[in-house]
Amino acid sequence: MTKREPKTADELLDAVGPAFGRLRRSSLLEVEDPISQKDLSRTLVLRIVLEAEQDAPENEPAGQSGTGEITVGAVAQHLGVDPSVASRMVSDCISAGYLIRAASQQDGRRTVLHLSPDGRELMARFSRHQRSAFEYITADWTERERLEFARLMLKYVDSQDSLRHRLPGDAPR
Repeated sequence: MTKREPKTADELLDAVGPAFGRLRRSSLLEVEDPISQKDLSRTLVLRIVLEAEQDAPENEPAGQSGTGEITVGAVAQHLGVDPSVASRMVSDCISAGYLIRAASQQDGRRTVLHLSPDGRELMARFSRHQRSAFEYITADWTERERLEFARLMLKYVDSQDSLRHRLPGDAPR
C-alpha cells in the first residue's frame, strides 16, 4: 500500500492521530526477545508502579514518604479507566507474579502496589524490546534525526499531562 505524503501543514497535523493508532498496533514487532500480547498489556500497569517507585526520594524506599505509593485507584486514574477495570488488571499482574500488594507506610489501612523481582525483570526486558524496535525502525535515519525524534517524543509525552489537567473550555497553550 502506497502512502500519500501530506502536502499541507493541516494534512500533516491531521495524520498524527492515526499514526499513533498504527504505532500502538505495531508495538509487538518481531524483534529480539518479543513480549507476549498479555505481558504487553501488563506493562501498562507495571510502568505506572515503576515510575512511582522511581519518583520516590532517593534515600527512602518507595512508599515511605507517600510519593512512591500507588494504589489500585491511582492506577485507574493514570489509565483513565473505571476502578473495577484497574482492579482486574492489577489482580492479573499479581497472579502473574509481577506485582506485590503491601500495607502503606503512610496509612496502614491502605494497600499499595510494588513491583516484584519478576515484575522488574519483565520491565527491563520490555525496555530492551522497545529500544531494539526503535533501533530497527529508525535504522536508516541519521543519528541527528533519531535523537531529535526522541527529544520531541519525550517533550510531547511530558506535555500530555497538561491535557489531563485542563479545565473545560481551556484553549490550547
